[in-house]
Amino acid sequence: MALVDVHVHFMPQNVLDKVWAYFDRVRESGVDWYIHYRTDENARLTALRELGVVAFAPLLYPHRPGMAQWLNEWVADFASRASEAVPTGTFYAEPGADAYVRKALEAGARCFKSHVQVGGYDPRDELLDGVWGQLAEAGVPVVVHCGDGPMPGEFTGLGIFEGVLKKHPRLTAVIAHAGMPDYSQALDLVERYRNVHVDTTMVGVPFTEQMVPLPDGWVQRVAGLADRVVLGTDFPNIPYPYDVQLDAIRSWGLGAAAEQAILHDNGARLLQLSR
Repeated sequence: MALVDVHVHFMPQNVLDKVWAYFDRVRESGVDWYIHYRTDENARLTALRELGVVAFAPLLYPHRPGMAQWLNEWVADFASRASEAVPTGTFYAEPGADAYVRKALEAGARCFKSHVQVGGYDPRDELLDGVWGQLAEAGVPVVVHCGDGPMPGEFTGLGIFEGVLKKHPRLTAVIAHAGMPDYSQALDLVERYRNVHVDTTMVGVPFTEQMVPLPDGWVQRVAGLADRVVLGTDFPNIPYPYDVQLDAIRSWGLGAAAEQAILHDNGARLLQLSR
């Protein structure tokens, strides 16, 4: 089956090195997080193609002010070089965010990433009102890491992000990692807001299940919401082969139509692959 992955990371090498150094420290702390696809950029692109990924969103995110516009410029160039990559963008709660997000949208960005935990900003900050409004108006999805996993931040928590949704109810938001560890609360948001989705990044795989298992009844709820669940993996920063995520999704027993929707169709719709 052709795959569309909305949660993949490609970054400037110096930024990616810092991300990998973080996971090295995680490993030193006793969590066996060995990055399975720790290879060069071309090898990673080849791996995705061989796995059957026909399109993906290369996500990146700033950890401080003054980075986002440069990252947007880098990823626009990357997407022009990698045919399967959909142009994306990111932002930070800072003056000027409205302007560079508008510029990215005008340049063709079809997905954005907001990492509340790493960025350490309040998604309800008035500096982001215009950003959320633009994305809602454009119908461009934003993959939001706003859950408390793997560890809480000052402004993480799905209740905090719901403050954004209440103000911008038409926003197309993809809750990264299905809201881990608050899986049930994330599905509550999907049910309350018609454009909210969850992605499958690290959800249900053995690595995660031993720490944050899916709650009873979660799969049954997902079966009724399969049109708003999208494939995400966190490639390349995962401590297991890519197929482990696919096996987890298939183990839920949702049926062929739902699996097709999750693994391809929903992502294709969100990333506007017909463009």
